[in-house]
Amino acid sequence: MALLVLGLLIWVGAHIFKRVAPEQRAAMGDTGKLIVTVALVISIGLMIWGYRGAAFIHVWSPPSFMVHINNLLMLVALFVFGMSATTGRLRGKMRHPQLVSVKIWAVAHLLVNGDLASIILFGGLLAWAVLEVIIINRAEPVWNRPQPGEAKKDVLLVVITLVSFVVIAAIHAWLGVWPFPG
Repeated sequence: MALLVLGLLIWVGAHIFKRVAPEQRAAMGDTGKLIVTVALVISIGLMIWGYRGAAFIHVWSPPSFMVHINNLLMLVALFVFGMSATTGRLRGKMRHPQLVSVKIWAVAHLLVNGDLASIILFGGLLAWAVLEVIIINRAEPVWNRPQPGEAKKDVLLVVITLVSFVVIAAIHAWLGVWPFPG
């Protein structure tokens, strides 16, 4: 559990460092980018290692129908995440699509996982995403909304979302976590 918490703390620190100390971060130049990247990779490794190695401590039992809600929310999360890269009509509909996606992803996983390690991991990342949006919005209150592009790019986003969902479901199955009710 300690590795999981350490990974979360490094993740939050590496992301928020740029926001709370922008001058110091800018002064570090490319070296700073490398340090943050290495810290994020280490944090992901620690979160995975800590989560997989954590003892199962039961907190609550999610009802079985939550799996359906989780899967629907995961499709939405992937779609919203993709909105950050789309050049279609949906571009600019949401200010923080990646962070909103993390929030949806975290809530979806909290709905189907009732153990302490899951609550720490997904709840911690949910709290980070909320905090990050607040910090960004305070630092940059004005948002210049990008102009929408072509609708056919949104169709591509739907296709990429569906393919991504299948790949992620396959990875979960490969790891021994069957993501569909049976």
